[in-house]
Amino acid sequence: MIELPAIRWGEPYESLDVDEIAHFYSGEPIARVHAVGGGIIRRDAKKSQLARLALLAMSPAELIEKCKAAGELFETGTLPVGDSQQSPADFVEQQSATTGMPISMCKANVVKNAFVLKNLKQILSCLTRGLDLDILAQGYGHEKWGDESRGVTVSYQAQCDALGAVLPSNSPGVHTLWLPVIALQMGLVLKPGSSEPWTPYRVFAAMVEAGIPREAFCLYPGAGAEIGGAILASCRRSMIFGGPQTIEQYAGNPKVQVHGPGFSKILFGDDCVDQWERHVDLMVDSVFRNGGRSCINCSSIYASRHTQEIAQALAERLGPIEVLPPDDPNAGLAAFTIEGAASAIWDALQRDVDDAQTTHMTAAYGDRLVEKPPVAYLRPVVLHCESAEAPAANKEYMFPAVSVVKCPQEKMLASIGSTLVGTAITDDENLRRDLIDSVDIDRLNFGPIPTPQLDWLQPHEGNLIEFLYRGRALQISSQ
Repeated sequence: MIELPAIRWGEPYESLDVDEIAHFYSGEPIARVHAVGGGIIRRDAKKSQLARLALLAMSPAELIEKCKAAGELFETGTLPVGDSQQSPADFVEQQSATTGMPISMCKANVVKNAFVLKNLKQILSCLTRGLDLDILAQGYGHEKWGDESRGVTVSYQAQCDALGAVLPSNSPGVHTLWLPVIALQMGLVLKPGSSEPWTPYRVFAAMVEAGIPREAFCLYPGAGAEIGGAILASCRRSMIFGGPQTIEQYAGNPKVQVHGPGFSKILFGDDCVDQWERHVDLMVDSVFRNGGRSCINCSSIYASRHTQEIAQALAERLGPIEVLPPDDPNAGLAAFTIEGAASAIWDALQRDVDDAQTTHMTAAYGDRLVEKPPVAYLRPVVLHCESAEAPAANKEYMFPAVSVVKCPQEKMLASIGSTLVGTAITDDENLRRDLIDSVDIDRLNFGPIPTPQLDWLQPHEGNLIEFLYRGRALQISSQ
C-alpha cells in the first residue's frame, strides 16, 4: 500500500488523520493519504508569497522548458510518488483501481495532460494573445506589434501568489486547466479528488524532477469538505469543480472560477439536417467519448426535423454497449463507486422519461442500470423529446446520455440554455452570425467537430490569464 503524505510547500507531512483509498470493486486498500485540517491550510497560505518568489527566480521561458520536460516525465518516466516508485503502467492501474475508470480512458488522459505540459509555449501564446510573458513576469513592459514596439506601456498585476484548486475524482482530464499555472510563476495549492490523488501527485513529482522548485506546491489530500473550504477561503484565486449547487454557491465570486456541468450540444441547421446520416459517427463520438463523464460530452442534439430517425440511429449504436471489465481494451463505461449514486441518477432519468413528450429509445436494448455490488454502471441512454419544453431536453448526466430534441431553427437559441460546447452543423451565414452573438455558448464549433475535441490553443471556460492577472494603467516618468 502506498503512503501519500500531504505536501506543504514542497515538504512531505505525515498526519495522524489518515484516510484509506480502496479498490473500487474488491475493497482492497490501495493507498493511505495523510489529511490535514483547515487550520494548517490557512497557516500555510500565509507563506504563499515564497512560492511565487521561488518561481520568479526563473524566467517564463525557463519554466516552460522545464514544464515540457515534466510532460515527458509524466508520460513515460518512473517517478517517486509517496513512498513508492511509480511507472506509467502503475499510474494508470492505480487510477483505474480507485476511480472505476477503464484503463483505456486513464491512458488517454495521460496523453492529454502530457500534451498540455509539452506545448505550453504555444498554449500560453494563444491565451495571452501573443503577449510577451516577460511582461507578466516584470509586471509591465512595452507591447509589440509584430517585431516593432508600439511605444505603449502595458501592465498586468498578478492577482495571487498561488492558485488554489479543489479537484474532482470523476474526470482526470480536467487537470489540463491548472497545468499552465507554474509557467505563469504562481504556486499551486491543490486538493486532489478523494479517489483520484494520482494525477496531482504525479504532476508534482514530474515537475520537481524536471527542476521546478518544490516549494511552489501544496497538496492536501483527503475526503473532508473542510479541506476544500479552507483552500477557497485562503487563496486569492481558486478553481473548483462541482454540480449546479456548487455553481450557484460561488456565482458572482470573482475569486473563484467554477467548473460544472457543460450541457454541451450539437445543433443542426435546416440547411444541413437532411444530411444527418453523414454525422452519426460524430454524434456517437460526442456522446460516448470519455465514458460520457465530461462536461464536453454532448448531452443534447437539436434539429427541426428527422429527430426520431436521429434518435433511432444513435440508439442502435449506443444501446447495445455492455459493461466490460476496466482492463478490457474495449471498455468504455466507468463504474459509479459511491453507493446509491447510479440508482439515484437512474430514478431521476426515469422521471423525465415519464413525460408524455419523451421517448426512451434505448429501452429495447436491455436494462440500463447494471448493479455489480458494491458498484453500479449505467449503460448509454438515448431519449427523443418532441419539443424543447420536455424536462429531459437540456439535462446532463455522468454517463453517456443524450436527448435528441425537435425544435424549429428559429427557436433553438432561445431554447438551448447554457452550453459549454456547441457544435453547429450549418452553412447558413445568418444562423452562424446568431450563434456567434449568443451569450449562452462558450466554445463554438462550426462544422462537424465532435464536442469533446478541444483546441487547447483556445480558452476553456474562461481565460486563465484574465482570471489570474488584471490589466491596469502604469505610467513611468521620463525625467
